[in-house]
Amino acid sequence: MTKIAAIQTSNAPAAIGPYSQAVKITHAQELLYISGQLPIDQQTGLLVTFPAEATKQCMHNISAILTQAEMTLSNIVDVTIFLTDIKDFSAVNSAYESFFTQPYPARATIQVAALPKGACVEIKATAVK
Repeated sequence: MTKIAAIQTSNAPAAIGPYSQAVKITHAQELLYISGQLPIDQQTGLLVTFPAEATKQCMHNISAILTQAEMTLSNIVDVTIFLTDIKDFSAVNSAYESFFTQPYPARATIQVAALPKGACVEIKATAVK
């Protein structure tokens, strides 16, 4: 059985959002590396352009991949979010937070110059089961 535990220490800066400082995995049996997901609606094929809604779409796409791999969002241990404008951090953070409960995955959010198809956000994740 895999055990996932959040690692928190007062000797490093506290998380400023819904993520853990670190996540420790014991006895990992399956790892799933999910490629960066753009906010493309699978039903319409259209790119979702508003940051909060785009984040939700990325997470729905990730959820679909997890389902295919017989996993859920609770199996995610690490996330990287790419933003074309760091000013969208708050909106993205709020939308992202609605998909997780504690212990939150470890996470990094990075501003990039551009993303494929002109997307405002892209999210990649690692899951363990």
